[in-house]
Amino acid sequence: MPSLNALRAFEAVARCLSYSAAADELRVTPGAVKHLVSKLEKSLGRRLVERRGHGLALTPVGLAGKSDLELGMQNLSGAVQKMRSYHTNKRLIVSVEASLATTWLSPRLNAFLANNPDIDVLVDASQKVFDMRRSDVDVAIRYGVERDNDLISDRLFEDLVFPACSPTLALGPPGLRSRQQLARMPLIHWDTSHMAWADATRRWFSWENWVKAAGIKDIDTTKGKRFSDYGLAVQAAISGQGIILAGWPALMDTLNEGLLVCPFKNAVIETDIGFDLVTTADARQRPEVAEFCEWLLNTAAGVDPFH
Repeated sequence: MPSLNALRAFEAVARCLSYSAAADELRVTPGAVKHLVSKLEKSLGRRLVERRGHGLALTPVGLAGKSDLELGMQNLSGAVQKMRSYHTNKRLIVSVEASLATTWLSPRLNAFLANNPDIDVLVDASQKVFDMRRSDVDVAIRYGVERDNDLISDRLFEDLVFPACSPTLALGPPGLRSRQQLARMPLIHWDTSHMAWADATRRWFSWENWVKAAGIKDIDTTKGKRFSDYGLAVQAAISGQGIILAGWPALMDTLNEGLLVCPFKNAVIETDIGFDLVTTADARQRPEVAEFCEWLLNTAAGVDPFH
């Protein structure tokens, strides 16, 4: 093999078509770059660079190696970066939608990290559904996504949707006891009309759909305040501005802390979708991924929705 320095110098010249620009990039003199390219040409016995007018041009031989050398230098640079940034700790990436990450996963994650100090967990709070076979994501918590036979899926929670409001609003006056009272109460809407992905997964958070499923009549589901962000809608409900359609387990801790309550009996609708823990078979073989999945399933198991 020719000198790596000579190959590196030629690759820079081939991209820049200038000895001076290549020299600036490599932090050497133009004369040093010329010498290295000449050394490579002698090693190969072929001309690689020639003068053309006031500039440089690659010969057909030089052009033949340009692309592969450029890719090779990028790979070498990437390998060095990986070695420089390598951590002895094991690392895994967890993809989960923002609402569940904030209200359920994050408050519990310290318990896992305390028992597994050698594992670093990166929570990617995103609505995007990754192709786990072609991404860096190791574990995903997916909501309302069709099952894939090429992935390992475990159900974490069934999704439940029900009206919720602040304790003060529930106690009244007048005091909320019957679902028919919704007709006289301010409704809080989570407006997902701007979200292309929301039609299938968020249909249960529409007051119109929930009222139909609950068999309640004579309620104007168009009235009330609308929020494009669910977190803001929840805060409005906590502050007593109206009644929201709450999801469990996303608001599990908010309910357990008494910030929101479900004022009506027999008001819980069990949806046809839920939260699934998803991994690839290869990822599940890694000890840190298997440990995290086992912890997540045990943490979710046996949780009572309203206790």
